[in-house]
Amino acid sequence: MTVTTPPTRTAERALAPDFARGLMLLLIALSNTAFHLWRAERGPSGWQPVDGSWLDHVVQFTMITTLDLRIYPLFAFLFGYGMTQMYLRQTAHGTEGRAAVGVLRRRSLWMVVIGLCHATLLMAGDIIGYYGVLSLFLGWIFVRRSDRALKWWIWIGVAQTLLFTMGPLVAALLRGDLGSMGDAGAEPGYLTYGADEESWLAAAGTRVVTGLFVTSAALLSLVGGGYLVFLLGFWAARRRILEEPGRHLPLLRRTAVIGVAVGWLGALPAALAHVGAVRVPDDAQSEEGALTVLREVTGTAGGVGYVAAVALFVVWWTNRPGRRGGTAVTAVAAVGKRSMSCYLTHSLLFAPLLAAWGLGLGGRLGSATTALVATAVWLVTVAGAYALEKAGRRGPAEALLRRLAYGARTASARTAGSTGDEAGIGTEAEAGAEGARKADAGASLRSPR
Repeated sequence: MTVTTPPTRTAERALAPDFARGLMLLLIALSNTAFHLWRAERGPSGWQPVDGSWLDHVVQFTMITTLDLRIYPLFAFLFGYGMTQMYLRQTAHGTEGRAAVGVLRRRSLWMVVIGLCHATLLMAGDIIGYYGVLSLFLGWIFVRRSDRALKWWIWIGVAQTLLFTMGPLVAALLRGDLGSMGDAGAEPGYLTYGADEESWLAAAGTRVVTGLFVTSAALLSLVGGGYLVFLLGFWAARRRILEEPGRHLPLLRRTAVIGVAVGWLGALPAALAHVGAVRVPDDAQSEEGALTVLREVTGTAGGVGYVAAVALFVVWWTNRPGRRGGTAVTAVAAVGKRSMSCYLTHSLLFAPLLAAWGLGLGGRLGSATTALVATAVWLVTVAGAYALEKAGRRGPAEALLRRLAYGARTASARTAGSTGDEAGIGTEAEAGAEGARKADAGASLRSPR
């Protein structure tokens, strides 16, 4: 008989994963500002503007060094971590492994649908669908594998990254010709977001094509080793590193210091070239160029380093006498519990304000002022998430996904104090064996206890 998995009560939730997701959404909002500046002058990279005041240049330099191509690895790690949390919680309470994987599969498919809708309506660079595709395949292939197999595939991912991504870069360095990679004359990436379209319908046409490309690109990442950071999340969740960070302090300290240092140093050449401090061939600065490849590879280390740094902060804060700032920490963690709702809210506020088909503010603002807008949008979601937390309610997107994945009967079942989402954008820890039965009929009779 399948044992019904109880919902995760608020008191049982680990702070570090929720707090990390809450901060991650601020960083995502900031890193997404560049494509909203549809009238700004672009350089060879085709992404961050090159015009503006000295303050704009400071913001551009900071974003290239600390945010661009560093936040999505952070999200991928947390997403993989949360998926494993869900799976282990279900199987620990008696759900058969195949049925638990069925739950993850069904949710992943709905994430793809939601992500494509989001891309078409508001934001072409949607990541919900992208990680829905990744979780669909990686959850099916890896979530039930042994620790030994998982470690082997992590090293295979490292090898793929070095071979397919770093290999061409090393070859270009040895030849002394960084300009042999990339094409500065290619169409700038920000144009594929349609923010400069004055017609919402025309912009939607651009966005749906971009959304389909971004979502399907998840399959290409399986070949190039892009799944590596996802599997690192699997590995870390099996060891409860974020639930029990105090037991892993040496590992967290090393990861934070080395990861952040590698991430920032790997992006520094691109940032210096962007502001004109060093001279580099335009092709090397392009979206497929050598400096971008270096940023992308080192971004994985930077993203994982950020996770470790947040875990260390949580250890410090929880052991601090008096724990000042508790309301702020709770509010940011509330965003993390409702990450999908808050992520969608970003687009709901950003797009009408900044796009040419809306108020068009993106054509008049600079990098610094748009960063302020992004911070304000994030603070709006913090206030909303905190209000839902005090009321004991899930985010609307999480509630919708639960209803879609498990049906109205399961979605309406609630336990006092249970809220939120443990597995990142679009995933909840409250997926019990009731949901598993709906996803995999007959699972309730597999164990003759």
